[in-house]
Amino acid sequence: MEHKRGKLITFEGIEGSGKSTHARLLAQKMRAEGYEVVEVREPGGTQIGEAIRLLLSRKNSREVMCPQTELLLFMASRAQLVQTVILPALLRGAHVICDRFSDSTSAYQGYARGCDLKLIANMNAFAVQNLSPDMTVLLDVGLRTGFKRLHRRNQRHGTEKDRIESENMAFHKRVREGYLDLAAKKPERFRVVDANRPEAKVHADIWKAVRNVLER
Repeated sequence: MEHKRGKLITFEGIEGSGKSTHARLLAQKMRAEGYEVVEVREPGGTQIGEAIRLLLSRKNSREVMCPQTELLLFMASRAQLVQTVILPALLRGAHVICDRFSDSTSAYQGYARGCDLKLIANMNAFAVQNLSPDMTVLLDVGLRTGFKRLHRRNQRHGTEKDRIESENMAFHKRVREGYLDLAAKKPERFRVVDANRPEAKVHADIWKAVRNVLER
């Protein structure tokens, strides 16, 4: 008997928007409803991807990573994740929840860093074998709120801002504007959720939207 292909649901947003929290809450809800769920994150999710994640997050005062290197590293991590984890899961009928995916590269390396968006789109298509999310949840939050949350999280875990989190606010403003522009261009895929509200209300809106996708 042939399996029905699983759904790919991606979470996007600026730093402190709640992506990781709400990806986890959605996975818990879906499992409670009887769905098989695979949770992954970007960059990472494989041994190669996690090694690349360390390279991308580490601040190195002796050598500044150029935008082209950053872009290619994200693509390499994504290609490995899609080939070895995401596609096999989808093909066997499991649903995949991914904390960041292709849109992150467009927002961060395209809109914020200034890399060519058409080039990024072509590279993404190659890296993911033309795989597109069935739904993308964009958690939209104000910059000040997002970075207050980020600060609290780092204090809680005893960590510091990573290399990209440490960029100036003008950079992160471009990221947020980029995300909103992407969502406006592809309203059939994106669900923009106001993440300034209490966690339970945000989760309820996400579950309502995702349930509709799962029933297709």
